[in-house]
Amino acid sequence: MTEIFTGDFTQQEPIPQASIEAAMAVLNHGRLHRYNTAGEEIAETALLEEEFAAQTGAQFCLAVASGGYAMTTALRACGIGHGDTVLTNAFTLAPVPGAIAAVGATPIYVGVTENLVIDLDDLKSKLDQARVLLLSHMRGHICDMDLLMDMCNAAGVTVIEDCAHTMGATWNGTPSGRFGKFGCYSCQTYKHVNSGEGGLLIGDDPEAMARAIMLSGSYMLFERHRAAPPPETFAQIKYETPNISGRMDNLRAAILRPQLADLPAQCERWNARYRILEDGLRDTAGLTLPHRPQQEGFVASSFQFLLLDWPAEAVQKVLDRCRARGVELKWFGGAEPSGFTSRYDSWRYAASHPMPASDRILAGIIDMRLPLTFSAEDCALIGRVIKSAISTTWQEINDSSNT
Repeated sequence: MTEIFTGDFTQQEPIPQASIEAAMAVLNHGRLHRYNTAGEEIAETALLEEEFAAQTGAQFCLAVASGGYAMTTALRACGIGHGDTVLTNAFTLAPVPGAIAAVGATPIYVGVTENLVIDLDDLKSKLDQARVLLLSHMRGHICDMDLLMDMCNAAGVTVIEDCAHTMGATWNGTPSGRFGKFGCYSCQTYKHVNSGEGGLLIGDDPEAMARAIMLSGSYMLFERHRAAPPPETFAQIKYETPNISGRMDNLRAAILRPQLADLPAQCERWNARYRILEDGLRDTAGLTLPHRPQQEGFVASSFQFLLLDWPAEAVQKVLDRCRARGVELKWFGGAEPSGFTSRYDSWRYAASHPMPASDRILAGIIDMRLPLTFSAEDCALIGRVIKSAISTTWQEINDSSNT
């Protein structure tokens, strides 16, 4: 009998009861705006910032409206604007080049390796073309951050980390987001904590964070932040920095605080599911799994594999066969961008040049969400469905090549 998976790849777990109760408290008192407090009350947003700064080891934290807003704010706080260039990954999602375009800058794309991380050799050849690297830890894959930072520091290139897929992850024990000047996180529904939308920005540079806080729309209320630079840091910056409002509200912060407390346990649950899939697909002919180095403490809320050098029609057969059995896969090699999946040549608002080595990798990347609503048994079943589809199609490829 052919096995069918009946789960939903977009269904998240319910919001925790503690988050619901905290949200109801905010709704009952009605003070949703982060600066609207009563008496000695501390805003939920200020507490969230303080707690996330402590959790990551950062000096400062700012809660904002989205991960994309966090990135644009980080770029602006680093002085990036119209006419500038910014290095970034060719393998990423649209909000990353979108953030660069939003400040009037132009992305310069850096290649991807078979392990789905930024190509450090390609980066080395392009470090003289920009003064900022917006580094995307795409789909939770973390490159050798020690080597990357040595290269960027030597070249005088500032690093901003896009950690939308690496909240709770580490490299050599250091949290993702703690290597560059800023770490940017997303709290959108499909990320590691869920407030629908939302973002967090961390860093240790007092002047840069003061600019970010002013940009976010603090007016002159920056002293109400608990994970911010001291008030004297704002003395001149408050006059020079435009208000580009993008604050997080107290309702979202209330929803997020209990989830952040549960994050380590949630990370373990995601990784357990990842390992089941990885074990089920290991040694499948025609399939390549990215190598996860020992230094990478990853958080696997999604799963990727490669069908390297496969004909496009054969890849499509695998997708169709999996879909027919209830398994929804996304393909970065498709002729047209689809849903959340696009690549560097899809973003035609920013000029790009062909990247043959990366195009080969992108043409083979298959991507799948891994929600915590899936059980261990679900993950094993999904692995069997994918393995069957790949094995059948791989055999067809070999049969046709032998005739």
